Amino acid sequence: METKRSLKVAAIGAATATLMTFGLGAASAHVTVTPDAPAEGASTQVTFRVPSESKTATTTKIKVDLPTDTPFTSVRVKPVPGWTAEVVRGPLPQPVTVNGATITEAPLSVSWTANDAPSQLTEDQYQMFSVHIGRLPKSGSTVMLPVAQSYSDGSVRNWDDPVIEGQGEPEDPAPSFVTTAAQPAQQHGHADTAAATPATEAVASVSSDAPSPALIWAALAAGLLGLAAGIAAFFRSGRTRRI
Repeated sequence: METKRSLKVAAIGAATATLMTFGLGAASAHVTVTPDAPAEGASTQVTFRVPSESKTATTTKIKVDLPTDTPFTSVRVKPVPGWTAEVVRGPLPQPVTVNGATITEAPLSVSWTANDAPSQLTEDQYQMFSVHIGRLPKSGSTVMLPVAQSYSDGSVRNWDDPVIEGQGEPEDPAPSFVTTAAQPAQQHGHADTAAATPATEAVASVSSDAPSPALIWAALAAGLLGLAAGIAAFFRSGRTRRI
């Protein structure tokens, strides 16, 4: 009886592990994009996580198509060691009005190409590719960023299927994100988000993470109280032993 129970538990465990392995493997194999702060009217850094899936070839190039119906007025690429980045600008299919200005030309794509074989991605590797973009469209907009992943054998995996709410995930989902409401500073015109640079944002991030003076003093006071309690306990224990 005990043997049957043990075998049943082992079988369930093996089945669960198999399902988790296949489920997590399928999810982690997708190309995804994560924005830092997707607020309406702002500029932000978006980061693509690109795994390599082929068992026989390596990933040699990543190309991201940028939207033309809500074009970005600014695109800056973060360098990746071993890869060459390129931003391609060109005419839009039709003029677009952005903040009262008519835009007829904009960045159309950004790509990264591996400089040599050691930089290419093998089956068990992935790479992060980041780009700073702006301005973002109105709150609630879905920003879709299709990706073409090229391999050393000449094949191309196109991650360009739209994800439709209420339907199952497509085989090759396009990386995308949804914009959020503008921040108060942006709504009152105090933040020039279009002109913000990655360097400026990095400084702001470091400053916001620094502890406040009040927190430092509170920690120091707590440390002194702990030290005083320890000394008092030491002398009390000494008097107890002498008695």
